[in-house]
Amino acid sequence: MVQQLSRFIMRLFGWKVTTETMDFPKKYIVVVMPHTSNWDFPKGLLARKAIGQDIKFIAKDSLFKGPMGFIMRALGGYPVNRSKHNNFVDAVIDIFNTKEEFKITITPEGTRKRVEKLKTGFYYIAKGANVPLILCKFDYGNKEIHFSTPHHVADTVEEEVAFIGRYFGGVKGKYPALGYMYDDRQNEK
Repeated sequence: MVQQLSRFIMRLFGWKVTTETMDFPKKYIVVVMPHTSNWDFPKGLLARKAIGQDIKFIAKDSLFKGPMGFIMRALGGYPVNRSKHNNFVDAVIDIFNTKEEFKITITPEGTRKRVEKLKTGFYYIAKGANVPLILCKFDYGNKEIHFSTPHHVADTVEEEVAFIGRYFGGVKGKYPALGYMYDDRQNEK
């Protein structure tokens, strides 16, 4: 029921959610790009339900205190206590290693502002936890959210970032100039 309702709401706003597979593994990381707007969050919540997946998002545990914590958990948030670990990557790998089933979403741009370089934590988490990536395009140009088939990361982070660059090339976020893949030369035409 929730899956059909989520698809209906997306269609109501002219959006579609597509996927290359419905055979999702029990553990994976969804790499979402481009991330240029606050509107990506509610669309992402609907998209995960539209494909019938319980994909969590990670946030620092201080955001899960008090009434806000209830809301964050209800929306699929998962707290990470960074004080127990050397870094975020190790904390998330620990979660994957203790769960039988766990799926999270990560935006390697790390912000809704223009970046010249992607954050690579997603790569090291996938490598350390031995889980595949699913690439997810938030394509405002075509009003489509698209999920790829799962794939295991390349041997090096540079190879994976290059692969991601090719995969997401030409995809427009809500504010294209804020996207990692945006080419300033587009404005010169």
